[in-house]
Amino acid sequence: MTHPEHRTPDTEQAALRRERFGTLPERIRPQDTVETSPATLPDPARNTYNADEWLVRYCL
Repeated sequence: MTHPEHRTPDTEQAALRRERFGTLPERIRPQDTVETSPATLPDPARNTYNADEWLVRYCL
C-alpha cells in the first residue's frame, strides 16, 4: 500500500476508478424488467358472431 505523499497520477486514477466502479449496482428482479401491455385494442365486433344468425341469413 502506498503512502498518501507517494501518490502518482496512475494511483490517483486507480483510486478514482475504484471509487466509481468498485461496487456492483443494486440487483434488479426479472419481474421488474418486463412490462406487459396488449398489442392492439380489443375489437368489440370480434365476439359478436352468432352461428344461428348465419344459418338463418344464408341457408333459409
